[in-house]
Amino acid sequence: MDRSTRQLRLTAAAVTALAVAVTATACSSGSGSSGANGAGSGTYTVWDPYPQFDKGSAWAKLLDQCGTKAGVKIKRTTFDTSDLGNKTLLAAQQGNSPDVLIVDNPVVSTLAEAGVLTTTDDTKLDTSKVDPNLLAAGQSGGKTYGTPIGANTLALYYNKKVLKEAGVDIASVKDWTSLTAVLAKVKKAGKKGITFSAIGTEEGSFQFLPWFWGAGAKLTALDSAQAVSALSLWKDWLKNGYAPNSVLNNTQTTSWQEFAGGDFAFSENGTWQLSNAKKAGLDYGVLPIPGANGGNAAAPTGGEFVTIPVQKDTGRYTTSQKLVTCLTSTDNLHDTDSTLSYVAPTSEVQDKQVAGNAELKPWVDAVKAAKGRTSDDLGIKYPKISEQMWKAVQSALSGSKSPKDALTSAQAEAK
Repeated sequence: MDRSTRQLRLTAAAVTALAVAVTATACSSGSGSSGANGAGSGTYTVWDPYPQFDKGSAWAKLLDQCGTKAGVKIKRTTFDTSDLGNKTLLAAQQGNSPDVLIVDNPVVSTLAEAGVLTTTDDTKLDTSKVDPNLLAAGQSGGKTYGTPIGANTLALYYNKKVLKEAGVDIASVKDWTSLTAVLAKVKKAGKKGITFSAIGTEEGSFQFLPWFWGAGAKLTALDSAQAVSALSLWKDWLKNGYAPNSVLNNTQTTSWQEFAGGDFAFSENGTWQLSNAKKAGLDYGVLPIPGANGGNAAAPTGGEFVTIPVQKDTGRYTTSQKLVTCLTSTDNLHDTDSTLSYVAPTSEVQDKQVAGNAELKPWVDAVKAAKGRTSDDLGIKYPKISEQMWKAVQSALSGSKSPKDALTSAQAEAK
């Protein structure tokens, strides 16, 4: 698939979509270093969003090991997550794309739409072991662009001490009605209910999605009765004092800090807080977010995809495929996902993770029920829909509009 026959489609829509999609949600971050591609025939370039891992890290050593196995040297460049998408678009314009690109999963469809990425059919990359719901985050137009290196998602952390003092059995939480009843008991006992992030950014949409999807709503119909019920749930929690008004400005970090103080019964947050939960010394548990009528709600997936960008020399794909296959092999996935606090994208490795750490079981369950934000073939439509969603959440929770009116306006704008 030569660049001359596959014209790059770097549209204004793609750039705008990237600006929204790369907003930090559930992904790694840090200040990055940059460098030119400069790959010779025996050198393959890898770009990743893990600047926190230096040359001596297990991750960097794994890259070198995979390069050695494929018979090439690896030239690695790291970027902050928020920079990587736009740097990739610029490199593609200049004909200087990396051989392997590891990128936040909501960005995949945008880069694919712009013609930057190869498909797994092009490169013969085997994704047969990957859980379909996780693979869907990298699919667009019936084609698959890469494979997930791991996933994280949202669930409910709960403070066992607070619940015990309120006389609550966590096993009673099975749906929205029972969860709300527990929040009422917690408040009556003089404690605080639940904290989350409803900030007017992608983080707010990311945190609202489990409730939105848990009600049976679809992103193509923001004003559905199911969507209104989800936003009404949050609105009622604030009105009744079960959730604090601070959620309007909370990021996932500040929301976690509230929970870590020890007075809240619940916090909606992600796998990336596991180490912080241990540091806080809380006696905590984890519960998948319940659906409106029971079962586990679909929460959005965070995490990265390992992709192979389009190259003028298509002969490079064979080696790139070997590198990606090595990075995502069963043995390497286990070690890498443990380092990143990710749940593996395959059942085989998930089972291995749980066998080594039983605390990961609820997270594996949550990931199995999770859903990509750009799934349902939304692709670059998602960022605009998400923006209207978080604006509706802000309007409803602040009291400027009713949940129904806020979502009606959101749907009109999203169209």
